[in-house]
Amino acid sequence: MRYIIIGAGAIGGVVGGRLAGSGHEVVLVARGAHFEALRESGLRLRVPEGELTRRLPVVDGPAALGELRPDDVLILAVKTQDSVAALQTWAAVPVAGGGTAAQRLPLFCMQNGVESQRLALRLFRRVYGVCVWLPSTYVEPGVVSAAGHPLTGILHLGPAWTGPDRHPHGTDETARLVAADLEKSHFEAPVVPDVARWQYAKLLANLGNALEAVTGPVDSEEGAALFRRVRAEGAAVLDAAGIAYATAEEQQAARGDKVSQVALDGAPRGGGSSWQSLIRGTGTIEADYLNGEIALLGRLHGVPTPLNELLQYLADAFARERRAAGSMQVGELVRLADDAVRAAR
Repeated sequence: MRYIIIGAGAIGGVVGGRLAGSGHEVVLVARGAHFEALRESGLRLRVPEGELTRRLPVVDGPAALGELRPDDVLILAVKTQDSVAALQTWAAVPVAGGGTAAQRLPLFCMQNGVESQRLALRLFRRVYGVCVWLPSTYVEPGVVSAAGHPLTGILHLGPAWTGPDRHPHGTDETARLVAADLEKSHFEAPVVPDVARWQYAKLLANLGNALEAVTGPVDSEEGAALFRRVRAEGAAVLDAAGIAYATAEEQQAARGDKVSQVALDGAPRGGGSSWQSLIRGTGTIEADYLNGEIALLGRLHGVPTPLNELLQYLADAFARERRAAGSMQVGELVRLADDAVRAAR
């Protein structure tokens, strides 16, 4: 199989680089300065064993590839807010032998939250969800890092649709083949019939991404206490909606100490994906699909979500106004949170 990584940033670049390192054919899709750097100097992947350079084909869209191959696997690794444009770009691309990418090729959504696979299923027949546990950073154009050791990451994956093609036990052969390739490439990749349970559990953890983006690392008791309140609000919403999610005990049992972060030369560990969006000044952020997912479900099921609505609003404002990551004091955010909770009563 050939892997086409749509969005070769922190997640996509690391996954593509690791797959290429174990002998798999990989094409990177990028844009702007990152595209130029990848084309000129290759992908520089900073990992615990050192800096690895992968000189891989890189394109800025499907036109450069012509017809796709029937054995191509598409990996969607753009931020969720960029998913619609990417999906529309790739859906109608012809595949050798007839049909389009949306009709014939498998698409794996390696993103935070749960919305991208729902967006993808509107266009693509064969969509797979992936719960991404992969500490990685976009360092600069052409350079990504992943500090996990001994594994680079853990990627639970499984089909996002129901039907006769999901065998046995809700999985299929494509998922197992992709998982086998990932497991040869410094990842653990369990194939599960209930991947959404793992994604919703990760969603609860990702509710702190906006908190980190706005106030910086959550390393004070005051910040940690606020995150616990935000997560509890999210869990109450999922419970009210009847949405199952993996327990903390299940997650700890699955992860253990398999992905411990180590210090990397030339690649200081910053914050998570939302923090990185602010640092890069992209003008967008994923909060609408993390805290906003909780707000949506809360409105549908009659559960107030003032804390997640506040974080969504602030994260969007920081991105839109290109405010500095971590520039709000935790105490100020706690005050705003208390006011929001009182107003919602």
